[in-house]
Amino acid sequence: MILDVPLGTVAKDAETGEFLFEITEDGEEQVLLPGGRGGLGNSHFKTSTNQAPRYAQPGEQGKEEWKILELKVLADVGLVGFPNAGKSTLLSVLTAAKPEIAPYPFTTIAPNLGIVKYRDARSFIIADIPGIIENAHLGKGLGHRFLRHIERNSTLLFMVPSDEEHIGHAYRILLNELEMYNPELLDKPRVLAITKSDLIDEELQDMLKPDIPKGIPYIFISAITGKGLDELRDLLWKTITESKY
Repeated sequence: MILDVPLGTVAKDAETGEFLFEITEDGEEQVLLPGGRGGLGNSHFKTSTNQAPRYAQPGEQGKEEWKILELKVLADVGLVGFPNAGKSTLLSVLTAAKPEIAPYPFTTIAPNLGIVKYRDARSFIIADIPGIIENAHLGKGLGHRFLRHIERNSTLLFMVPSDEEHIGHAYRILLNELEMYNPELLDKPRVLAITKSDLIDEELQDMLKPDIPKGIPYIFISAITGKGLDELRDLLWKTITESKY
């Protein structure tokens, strides 16, 4: 039996949780479970004196085990933020995706994908990852179910609302959750979007800048008014293409 699966599918043993393999290339084939050895037909037992033997050797039974096939989302950009950071709203504005949006935590319980159309008929894929909470790496909330999807994104867009008390502190909490889950996630290119910027004026925006972490490209955006969205597309495209070379 052959199962066609998407790229990024991981196979695990259901009882032990042991990682078996991951499908990462188009056309790649892996044996999940071997079938039983085939038997021998009656012609194998044919002799000069018995040209049509009426017996054969039956095949062996195949193995029977439970396996888990788990898909990690593949996208160019993964949205990382606390619940209600505006991730789903941004996805709905930048793409044709229609995620569920509501003013309460964990509206998004599964990743949503959308295609962002860029200049000259180019495009990139963006994934709305369900919101992370502090101690998600310990499984709090639905931590592990969410964090595993971040591994399959080439660039991470951190999203912190402008009304957050300390933008830098919120960013560092998110970064720490990724590091505690998988330190290799910190090797991915990162961009910071300060969302809901329609709630502040230019003066407040300037007051927030000293609290923004150093060394990460950032931009103030509003999915409601469209503020900064064109610049965000440019910044994401630049980050994605630079990370590939």
